[in-house]
Amino acid sequence: MPQQDLLRRFLFEDLGVRGLWVSLSASWQAAQQHQHCADDVQLQLGQALAAVALLSATIKFKGSMILQAQGEGPLKTLVAQATHDRKIRGLIRNSDIVNLGSLQDMFGEGRLVLTVSSENAQPYQGIVPLQGDNLAAALETYFTQSEQLNTRLWLFANKAQAAGLLVQELPSQLSDKADWERIVMLTETVTGQEMLELGCKELLHRLFHEENVRLFDGEPVEFGCSCSRPKIENTLRLLGRPELESVLLERGLIEVNCEFCNKYYRFDKIDVEQLLRGELTPFNDTQIQH
Repeated sequence: MPQQDLLRRFLFEDLGVRGLWVSLSASWQAAQQHQHCADDVQLQLGQALAAVALLSATIKFKGSMILQAQGEGPLKTLVAQATHDRKIRGLIRNSDIVNLGSLQDMFGEGRLVLTVSSENAQPYQGIVPLQGDNLAAALETYFTQSEQLNTRLWLFANKAQAAGLLVQELPSQLSDKADWERIVMLTETVTGQEMLELGCKELLHRLFHEENVRLFDGEPVEFGCSCSRPKIENTLRLLGRPELESVLLERGLIEVNCEFCNKYYRFDKIDVEQLLRGELTPFNDTQIQH
């Protein structure tokens, strides 16, 4: 079995090419237990989580990266988020039976959006059409159009694990074309079984045993949801008193359920009055894990 819930970086010495490998197990299983769709469709979320874990590790930032695919087809929404400290979460939503195939077969006409939110910078967003055989192909198009860096990805998932592999030209040291093509050709021989069953060191030896590869220490990855009662309160406060009082009049309570982790938040009339006055309520007894 591969090392689980771990991201590892590697570098092809003197070639101007870097790589990233990720294997998700407990983190992937924690993310999928809160989602409700057919098992084979849910594997798209596993691939997306592996992808966003890899992509977020290609930049230096303090914040989060969100990958979002949306379309008009039976598969409506796919969202995966990774933070700078390697916490991942995601959701997937479909409105009808999804027949697996190309992205257009599943999503219809749609778009792929990558958003980076950092503490000390304005949010950055890149958008490309949701086209290609799979998510890896769409993301490669994104890098070609938005980042202008040669980048290739391989993404796999089953119910137990999700895994990803990325190779990319270094921004400050563009590789020789022949070197880049050789690395891609070698990487293309990887199989889903190898990705899901081999550890990083074993996989890199299998693919690149004739190359000079430096492998760095692993970085743990875990499922983590950033929802909280104070964040929900701030969102509700933005709706304004008339809207909140209207919901209270109709239902007696305001209920919010986090789609990522299934935590449930409940606000009664006293809670709403406190948050409208700017008084944050205690973050304990009204948060329920379903």
